[in-house]
Amino acid sequence: MSELIVIGYDNEAEAEKAREELLELQHEYMVEIADAVVAKANEHGKIKLNQMVNMWTAGAAGGAFWGLLIGLIFLNPLLGVVAGASAGALGGALSDYGINNKFMKDVASVLKPGQAALFMMVRKEVSDKVIEKLGQQGGHIIRTNLDRSKESSLREAFDAAHSEVSSVNV
Repeated sequence: MSELIVIGYDNEAEAEKAREELLELQHEYMVEIADAVVAKANEHGKIKLNQMVNMWTAGAAGGAFWGLLIGLIFLNPLLGVVAGASAGALGGALSDYGINNKFMKDVASVLKPGQAALFMMVRKEVSDKVIEKLGQQGGHIIRTNLDRSKESSLREAFDAAHSEVSSVNV
């Protein structure tokens, strides 16, 4: 079962740094990420999502490839690439990958202007090592889909990792 964890940060740079750390942990095979999105509240409180996968680009690339193949069949590859890329980009923009965008915007509505949150969906249970590394980045747990005892343990471990870093930096 996938786990959803939302961590709040004081600014977008801290949330992006935490996402980079999460991606590094994935490269080390410590966590398997399904999606990782940074949500930022602008100065007017409007939420902007910075997706891990840009669906416009992915759709356009796939559409251009298939458009080229179809264009070659009808002896007009340039028209096929343009039509395929356009259709793919439109299809990509209309699709939603990973965590539901409306859900993220609803949860992120608690953010004050300038604050950000990291939404992470992982495919397997998050290990203590991953929590310790992410806790060192700061922030606080906003929401999870875990049961109460696991969420409580997560909050305690996250706070402990964060307080260890704070005491070392003092």
